[in-house]
Amino acid sequence: MKIVLVVIILVVAALFIVAALIPKHHSASASRVVRAAPADVYALIRDVANAPQWRSDVTRVELLDGNRFREHAKYGVVTYEIVDDKPSQSFATRIADKNLGYTGTWTYRLAPENGSTRVTITEDGEVSNLFFRFMSRFVFGYTTTMEKTLAAIAAACDTRR
Repeated sequence: MKIVLVVIILVVAALFIVAALIPKHHSASASRVVRAAPADVYALIRDVANAPQWRSDVTRVELLDGNRFREHAKYGVVTYEIVDDKPSQSFATRIADKNLGYTGTWTYRLAPENGSTRVTITEDGEVSNLFFRFMSRFVFGYTTTMEKTLAAIAAACDTRR
C-alpha cells in the first residue's frame, strides 16, 4: 500500500514539475473556410446573446454593462469583454474574470476566399494554474475548443443558406 501511495505522489509531483516547465503564455490558431460571406459570419459571431442557438457548449448568455457578457457553458461560467470589433473583418473578446487560473483573448479574423470566408481564431492565453496548464497542453490541446467553434460556425452558416 505504501508503494502505491509513493508512486501516486511521484506521478503527481512529476505532473506539476512538467507543468511548471511549460510557458504560462501561449498563442494558438485554428482556421476553416465556411460557406458564407464575411458579413454573415461576422453577424453570427458578433451576436453573442444568440450563441446558445449555434454553439452546443453554451447554455445561456447574460448581456452585462457596455461590451461585457457572461457565458454559461458546459465548462463553467466566464465573463468576457469585447476588445476589438471591426464589422466583417475581426472580432475579439478577452476573459474579464481574474480568478479562473487562465485568461486571454480570442480573435476571430474573417477573410473572403473564393466566395466563402476563411475564419481564423487565434487564442493568446495565459494559464497560471499548473494543473490547467498541464491539461491544456497535453490532454485538451490548445486548439480543440477553437476547432469545435469553427465547426459550429460552419454548421450554422450551412443552416442559414
